[in-house]
Amino acid sequence: MAVGPHGIPHAPSAPATRGKVMMNDTHQSAVRAEDSFDVARVHTWLAQRVDGLSGPPPEVVQFTGGASNLTYLLRYPHLGRELILRRPPAGKKAGSAHDMAREYHVQEALKPVFPYVPTVRALCQDPSVIDTDFYVMDKVPGLILRGRLPDGMTLPPTAARTLSEAFIDTLADLHRVDPAAAGLADLGKGDGYVRRQVEGWSRRYAQARTWNTPSFRRVTAWLADHQPDDSALCVIHNDWRLDNLVLDERDLRITGVLDWEMATLGDPLMDLGSALAYWVQADDDRMARATRRQPSHLPGMLTRTEIVERYCDRTGLSADNWPFYETFGLFRLAVIAQQIYYRYHHKQTRNPAFRNLWLAVNYLDRRCRSAIRRTGGS
Repeated sequence: MAVGPHGIPHAPSAPATRGKVMMNDTHQSAVRAEDSFDVARVHTWLAQRVDGLSGPPPEVVQFTGGASNLTYLLRYPHLGRELILRRPPAGKKAGSAHDMAREYHVQEALKPVFPYVPTVRALCQDPSVIDTDFYVMDKVPGLILRGRLPDGMTLPPTAARTLSEAFIDTLADLHRVDPAAAGLADLGKGDGYVRRQVEGWSRRYAQARTWNTPSFRRVTAWLADHQPDDSALCVIHNDWRLDNLVLDERDLRITGVLDWEMATLGDPLMDLGSALAYWVQADDDRMARATRRQPSHLPGMLTRTEIVERYCDRTGLSADNWPFYETFGLFRLAVIAQQIYYRYHHKQTRNPAFRNLWLAVNYLDRRCRSAIRRTGGS
């Protein structure tokens, strides 16, 4: 394998996929019946708003890796063009989640000051098209790393370290964006973000709990009693993961950041805690390794402790209250999993990928309580 700048290897790709998002076939599929929509109607609507979309409707496949908003690839072979469509799932939705207009406008505003944001093209709020809001954006060319590296690709320790450093450095760059300069000063609710998050996620869990998942009472009580003041107020992504980053195929530089569904103005250390809830290390237990969805376990990848240290060095923020942010991140991940499982449990979706999420929720309860015990709490 050829090696690019900073010791990062070129990822292999056939000529037909060069410069495009490379995904294993397991991450693309025919559109599930429950997630289907009228492709011809979408094409007619879109062709009136996006230049150059002449000819027949697109070929459509569904990305299967996500568990929240639904994502589709619209392929126009006769035009050599590919677009991405995002829409909400069916069934019970949590509060203001799945707000397509908000997700669209956040990216539209951020693009001039944070170039990793995809270019959005059109927002539809007309229910006569597919019965729900949706938006369309350009597909960001590049490579997305998931739980397993693409066939034939290796990542030496030096390259893994460089990638994990870029992972956290780019998050720090986002947190330095001036919300007012981006036109996003009104994106959040201002001071009190930590308190609102603890209260809000505690309430969401109670509303989505099913008989086979724990109460989390000890965890939510501890979070309520130990919450710090906001460390800062900035633009946060709220779903920062390696598999939400698009990488250049030649040297694995970050070229795009996806999934801005939960972006807001908030506490940057809360964003970091949420990001590291997904960061599975090689020395984590078997259950954590079984749920890993990004290659954060590879030799050379920074550990969670090293990531926190690097982030604080770059931002000047203090990690004195890190156990709180760590515990909150794990609890928040449990709530997200439970909200998704709630839809499966109540037959609002039949996606088999969601069948055993209740096990992950139980596991995350144990992880939260273990983190609390390390602080001397009960």
